[in-house]
Amino acid sequence: MSVIDEVKSRLDIIEVISSYIPLQKSGRNYKALCPFHSEKTPSFVVFPESQHWHCFGACGEGGDVFTFVMKREGWDFRTALQELARRAGVELRPRTSAQVEAEEEADRLRELLATAAQYYHHLLRHAQEAQSVRAYVAKRELSDETAERFLLGYSLPGWDHARDYLTEHGYTVEELIKAGLLVQREESGSTYDRFRDRLMIPIRDVQGRVIGFGARTLDPEGVPKYLNSPQTSLFDKSRTLFGLDLARKTIRREDRVVIVEGYMDVMQAQQAGFANVVAQMGTALTEPQLRQLQRYTKRLVLALDPDAAGVQATLRGVEMARETLEQEWEPVFDPRGLVGHEGRLGAEIRVLRLPRGQDPDDLIRKDPRRWATLIEEAVSVVDFYLQILLEGLDLEDTKAKAQVVDKLLPVLQAVANPVEREDYVQKIARALRVDVRAVQSRLRSASHRPARRQRS
Repeated sequence: MSVIDEVKSRLDIIEVISSYIPLQKSGRNYKALCPFHSEKTPSFVVFPESQHWHCFGACGEGGDVFTFVMKREGWDFRTALQELARRAGVELRPRTSAQVEAEEEADRLRELLATAAQYYHHLLRHAQEAQSVRAYVAKRELSDETAERFLLGYSLPGWDHARDYLTEHGYTVEELIKAGLLVQREESGSTYDRFRDRLMIPIRDVQGRVIGFGARTLDPEGVPKYLNSPQTSLFDKSRTLFGLDLARKTIRREDRVVIVEGYMDVMQAQQAGFANVVAQMGTALTEPQLRQLQRYTKRLVLALDPDAAGVQATLRGVEMARETLEQEWEPVFDPRGLVGHEGRLGAEIRVLRLPRGQDPDDLIRKDPRRWATLIEEAVSVVDFYLQILLEGLDLEDTKAKAQVVDKLLPVLQAVANPVEREDYVQKIARALRVDVRAVQSRLRSASHRPARRQRS
């Protein structure tokens, strides 16, 4: 018997699923409202005899105990196996000694980072040196409850406070380096605290375990403004979304995720009750981040910084999102390559453009209703791209209008639904004040040219 079969044999699917949702007996089976889409009449059925489940409603999902927890929790198969094996009392025996060593090291580093997070949190609450940081948190209108929920902390000025505290608690200098908490000088090999005199923001994985830190300086001359943990065996910013551990259940329930740029944006959103918000960890979304989100929803809203750099970053993010949802090949980062259409996978990618001079943190604090409205008013990728291209455009300049059409052609070609594509063509023609037949002709000409895949 395989480990997977052993886990299944020891678990009752009714018991597992009923720990997530209430089940009602219906003959020999059990029914419930489907947890994976909104409905008023129960169409989710669990079959105890076959140890399977199926939704006979809109989503049509189904599977065994593994597929249920993977979909419900957003876990990959390996994580689901680990968690269900633990629940079933089945010991997973790693295949090699190297795997055992790696898992033990990962557990040790997670324990270390959790200890560090508690240490920094204690300093924020009690250290005299943290007065200005406490004032900053209050100024940003983050409540004590939010500070506790995100386990905000403070790192003391000086070069060895964290190192001394953590080594006194049994961790080695080598472990602190591996966790990204210490920097080692190349010349001498000596070490010093990576984070000094900064507001500490723990970064957690989807299971809520601390894997790194984002650290903000309050010094106007301090560089960089935000200092993240380096890449470690636990933390890879290209594969991490800040706040996903707190947002994932709401994302699934609301079937929509809002993606912002900053830690403060996420914390303010959570505090205000907008619990489906996460932050990317770089200037644009990455393929691994998008694949994580696909476990919970295919409805994405990208909240756009109104400055020029923010526009370009979101264009990169939009392209990344569209291609990841539709293709297996490596995506392209040129904004002109906004290709693919969310309808082909049932995905919907929209762009929210914030008022100039405001970020999500500002807007949510000052006008949460406006934030909610902007989310609902977020536009499609084509509409957003058209808005950007129309800004500052002289509608009397025929050449400039032709250039706008040419830039939009790759996007239009990617719209698989001919009715939807024609609707966009009409919209573009009206916006540019040109004959719709001219846009249609240009699109036909472009479609007859051999498609050429752009590369970064």
